[in-house]
Amino acid sequence: MNKDLTVGTPGTVLWKFCLPLFGSMVFQQLYNLADSLVAGKFIGENALAAVGNSYEITLIYLAFAFGCNMGCSIVVSQMFGAENYAGLKTTVTTACIFSAILCGLLMLIGILGCSPLLQLIRTPAEVFSDSKLYLDIYVWGMPFIFFYNIANGIFSALGDSKTPLYFLAVSSLSNITVDILFVKTFHMGVAGVAWATFLCQGVSCIAAVLSVWKRLKKLPVSEKPAVFDWNILKKILIIAIPSILQQSFISAGNIIIQSVINGFGPSVMAGYSAAVKLNNLVITSFTTIGNGISNFTAQNYGARKYERIKSGFRAGLKMVWSLCLPFCILFLFFGKHLLLLFLQQDSAEALLTGRQFLWILSPFYFVVSAKLTADGILRGISAMKQFTAATFTDLILRVVLAFLLSGMTGSALGIWCAWPVGWTIAMICSVCFYRRECKQLR
Repeated sequence: MNKDLTVGTPGTVLWKFCLPLFGSMVFQQLYNLADSLVAGKFIGENALAAVGNSYEITLIYLAFAFGCNMGCSIVVSQMFGAENYAGLKTTVTTACIFSAILCGLLMLIGILGCSPLLQLIRTPAEVFSDSKLYLDIYVWGMPFIFFYNIANGIFSALGDSKTPLYFLAVSSLSNITVDILFVKTFHMGVAGVAWATFLCQGVSCIAAVLSVWKRLKKLPVSEKPAVFDWNILKKILIIAIPSILQQSFISAGNIIIQSVINGFGPSVMAGYSAAVKLNNLVITSFTTIGNGISNFTAQNYGARKYERIKSGFRAGLKMVWSLCLPFCILFLFFGKHLLLLFLQQDSAEALLTGRQFLWILSPFYFVVSAKLTADGILRGISAMKQFTAATFTDLILRVVLAFLLSGMTGSALGIWCAWPVGWTIAMICSVCFYRRECKQLR
């Protein structure tokens, strides 16, 4: 059901809109966690390291899918708020055509460049073949990833955050079941983990796209909308390119950091792989709420209701900070038990690595969540230069400090310390940009 986010108390509207998005994120993370959990428990430490190693590369592909999602979603939100339904439909078809071409190019790069990428990040010989196998299968499923993300973004743009939740709930639970079936029953190893993800993503993508198409047909238009529009593509790209750059450069930075981590051996790799999955669960929670704030902001920006945007920022901060405390307590005091979901009890070095990572990062969740909330506002009003500047500040600091501090300490502990510094300085940038841009909204 479509939902107008420009009416009602901003805080209440945002909570009702974002809570299903948060539920969707939980199921999406279950989707991602399932591969590592099954690999670590039913195959072994090297399999977990291989999946974690490959995951950093898959994030680059996801960055492009996410960028297309946000570009389409924000423009659709603005047009929905302005009740321009013909332009809305043209935006969707334009985004789909552009995304199909982009996806094809990325698949070609993935098919030809998998081995060089793995060599570039210094993948150890004992996990190289499994990493390559996982990536090879993943690349063929990229069309499902792209079009599912676009469909999900359209639902959010129309104010419907519940339908994606239903799709993801069924898909992620199915993925866990098929993961275990392929690995434990059919003994397919890392290939089983990859094929399970491929199949479940395919089914959810097809169902989501058909549902979106049915929803769009109900929107009233006076004449048949254009299939493609260059001006609309430009609007999409204004949002999409910085979003792609944000995610891809973060992923590239993580790959560089992964290459440093790989130098400490498979046990540290496995510990990091397990801990970063838990950390990504939290960061993705904040990012999801930030995306919801972007849709809320974009609809109100299209309707010229600027005061609601400021109220949305305050409500968003309360929302993300209400998540920070339980996550901090969970990771600080129960981190070992959570890591054991992925690791064996006798993986002492891997467990210590994971616990140190969570101890250092979790107190700073209050900082990074504030940054992502401000970023949500900036993206919703199309202030993408400021959005990009804050993101790159975080990335550059984390990458540079990861090299410097790991060299100074002689251990992976120095790498983990780079995160809080980057988050803090980037948060200051994002909040300052938000305040300056909101003063100009009249």
